[in-house]
Amino acid sequence: MHPEHTPHVPAQRTVEVHQPTPLPPATMAPAPLVTVQPGTVPTVASIVLPDGRVVSGYAIDHARPEAVAAKPAVSRTAVNVALGGVGFLAVCGGLILLTSFIAALTAFITQLIILAAVVFGGWIAVQVFSASGHQGGTTVNIRKAVIKRNHFHG
Repeated sequence: MHPEHTPHVPAQRTVEVHQPTPLPPATMAPAPLVTVQPGTVPTVASIVLPDGRVVSGYAIDHARPEAVAAKPAVSRTAVNVALGGVGFLAVCGGLILLTSFIAALTAFITQLIILAAVVFGGWIAVQVFSASGHQGGTTVNIRKAVIKRNHFHG
């Protein structure tokens, strides 16, 4: 506020002192009387100051902020990644079991085919070998035929 290069020293300046003017008190209508229910009257707190004066008044309940939802200890991203890994392992395990099941089913079907071939082949072999011993399908007793031939020629 003062210029830096003035010939006067600060002690020689004149100082103006302003006194505040008091304002007249505002005239106010008396506050309406509010009835308080007997159970809701707050307790009066009294405090003794170091100089011995006692100050009393009502305790003020400060507005409590709403409870903030507690953040989980583990982030949601980490949980999602872990669940994805568990799901991937479950799918891989299922595929391994599926391939094992398919391999076992293939081996079972192969064994059934081999068993059917052996049984059917054996039946065919019995039919072939038993039919080769009978020419024409009639059994001839040689001794009787010889006897009959001698009988007719004799």
